[in-house]
Amino acid sequence: MDDEFDYDEESNIVVLNDENGEEIKFEFLDLISLDDEEYVVLLPVVEEGEEDNGEVVILRLEETDSETEESYVSVDDEEILNKVFQIFKEKFKDEFNFEDEE
Repeated sequence: MDDEFDYDEESNIVVLNDENGEEIKFEFLDLISLDDEEYVVLLPVVEEGEEDNGEVVILRLEETDSETEESYVSVDDEEILNKVFQIFKEKFKDEFNFEDEE
């Protein structure tokens, strides 16, 4: 997924376009730096009638030629995803109730 996005600072909502061009809304939770890269942690916004699975999305921030636009890129490396998520969990351990997957 290589997405440009719209961000509304007041509501903390990020709108990404998926590979089909459909808009998907996410709540921006955090920006995490790891190994000279930056990663965003996003929570899908659940529309009425949809089920909330509570899973976050972690994407790598990629600079573009534009000074006002950035891109998010999927992270395929499970080790990086786990490291970023562990940092996120530690930062927000008092704000979120994390369920450990077995």
